[in-house]
Amino acid sequence: MSPVTAGVLQLLALIAALALAYRPLGDYMARVYSSEKHYGPEKWIYKAVGANPSAEMRWPAYLRGVLAFSAVSVLFLYALQRAQGILPGSLGFSAIDPDQAFNTAASFVANTNWQSYYGEQAMGHVVQTGGLAVQNFVSAAVGMAVAVALVRGFARSRTGELGNFWADLVRGTVRILLPISVIGAIVLVACGAIQNFAGIHEVGQFMGGTQQWNGGAVASQEVIKELGTNGGGYFNANSAHPFENPTPFSNLFEIFLILLIPFAMTRTFGRMVGNLRQGYAILATMGVIWVGFTALMMWTEFIHHGPALQAAGGAMEGKETRFGIGASAIFSVATTLTSTGAVNSFHSSYTGLGGGIQLLGMQLGEIAPGGVGSGLYGMLIMAIIAVFIAGLMVGRTPEYLGKKISTREIKLAACYILITPALVLCFTAAAMALPTPGNSMANPGAHGFSEILYAYTSGANNNGSAFAGLNADTQWFNSTIGIAMLLGRFLPMVFVLALAGSLAEQKPVPETAGTLRTDKPLYAGLLVGTILIITGLTYFPALALGPLAEGLAS
Repeated sequence: MSPVTAGVLQLLALIAALALAYRPLGDYMARVYSSEKHYGPEKWIYKAVGANPSAEMRWPAYLRGVLAFSAVSVLFLYALQRAQGILPGSLGFSAIDPDQAFNTAASFVANTNWQSYYGEQAMGHVVQTGGLAVQNFVSAAVGMAVAVALVRGFARSRTGELGNFWADLVRGTVRILLPISVIGAIVLVACGAIQNFAGIHEVGQFMGGTQQWNGGAVASQEVIKELGTNGGGYFNANSAHPFENPTPFSNLFEIFLILLIPFAMTRTFGRMVGNLRQGYAILATMGVIWVGFTALMMWTEFIHHGPALQAAGGAMEGKETRFGIGASAIFSVATTLTSTGAVNSFHSSYTGLGGGIQLLGMQLGEIAPGGVGSGLYGMLIMAIIAVFIAGLMVGRTPEYLGKKISTREIKLAACYILITPALVLCFTAAAMALPTPGNSMANPGAHGFSEILYAYTSGANNNGSAFAGLNADTQWFNSTIGIAMLLGRFLPMVFVLALAGSLAEQKPVPETAGTLRTDKPLYAGLLVGTILIITGLTYFPALALGPLAEGLAS
């Protein structure tokens, strides 16, 4: 079987698995977030934090819950890292430096999981399991809660109430993420991923010296890292490491986990607003972009330029031989079109155009299908923009799901789509203009520029993957990327929740003959075009200086 055929078959198997899980999981999540029943363990949590899960919240109160919980999480994770030297199970590792501790705390709380450290050489069992793994669960649950709040904004009328943040947070963690993670961890252990609390031990000779590895609760952290679109690896090699991702089957299973909830949440959306066709329209938009990007990535990595690539069957540099080009390309697109950031190959080693596809996937806003929660609310913001553009074309007040898109709503949507590009481009420009940050680039020219552009794109879009050639463990990059991660995560949430509150206060608008049908293929095509045009106009000059220049020169 040729490598191309193998890659296509894996893609088809992945699509089939996602299709089988789509309906039951999407309907189950809709029931979870619509339920009025509280289970015993959930009641204990509410009592511990002093929350009343039955009290409805308007958007300012919901936002305060998001920000307060996240702020406490940052402080806790920072303190845990700074105290690592005196904690049990530290494996002899010392406390994390202040700038790196801040960067890591911001990263995991913001669902970014950007790592400027070697996991197996810096973090002990307590920090990995009690700190980082916990944030993998709750940061994902925060994104899902905000998405559900926006969906309620469309579904409700004549009220500003969006539900209860604490109930949404706990239910997302206890009823959705935890059960799937338990099953997924068992699957990964069966595939060969490790799950223990072993210390550091030697595994033999390596290049004239001894090689050492430490154990850890890897399988349980790996599954939530992918399921929650987090991405932070237990080891520096991330999902290219055989302890995290041992076999081609485990690789395909991890891609399935990455895409599972983001795609299924479109069904949840359709169910909660009472119109499944609207969910299918959003699903179709996400699916077209994802399949298109995957096909382009496989094409760029399989084409043969030069004798080395012809002998290897494609661009094999930086890719695991046990996965090959096809599985690596599928994983790469899945992780950059979501906010996952996990890698099973080194993105810096991809062809120039391949690196451009990775960058563009994040710059779309990671909405195809995007992160858990963040992908859905990001796509709904773009849906509002598309409806507004269509309204301008026909001279009619735009409507979406029975809600008028007035000046207030479009201003909030515009602020949402502008904040992340502003962070990416301003920080990239500053890093290139100042003399010191440029010293961290491992490559000159266009590829070196791409390293810095990728770092800030990954941070501000809460992705977490890297081009790997950049030495990001400096005070400048730890601080600025940390700031970009926090602002890129929580400022958009302000606009999303304000928009949700504004929509919930409206009374429904009856559908007429002039209403744009947003559940039809025509609208899905308009939405795809809107996404690509807005992203292209925003980022094309930067992409032309980096991956496009490199790809056209090779």
